[in-house]
Amino acid sequence: MSHTVKAEVPDKTTPVKTETPVIMAKNSSEHHLQAAKHHEEAAKHHHEAAKHHEAGNHEKACECTVKAHGHSAMAQEHQTEDVKQHASVK
Repeated sequence: MSHTVKAEVPDKTTPVKTETPVIMAKNSSEHHLQAAKHHEEAAKHHHEAAKHHEAGNHEKACECTVKAHGHSAMAQEHQTEDVKQHASVK
C-alpha cells in the first residue's frame, strides 16, 4: 500500500517566514540539547513505525514515520543554528 503526503507549496507572492522557533535558543549548549531531544523523539517514532509495519498496520507506521521526519527536521534546524553561532564567533 502506497501512502502520499501532500505538502503545501507557497506561490511566489507568499512571503517566506524567516524566523523559526529554533532561533529562540539562547546558546550553543541549548541547541545541542534540543537537537538531541528531537533525535531521541525521531528514533522513538522510527521504532514505533517498524513495529507497526511488522504487525501489518501500515497506516499507523506511516503516521509514525511522518512524526519521525518532523523531529529529524527540527533537530537539523538546531544543528544549523549551532553551526551559524560557531561560524559567527571570531
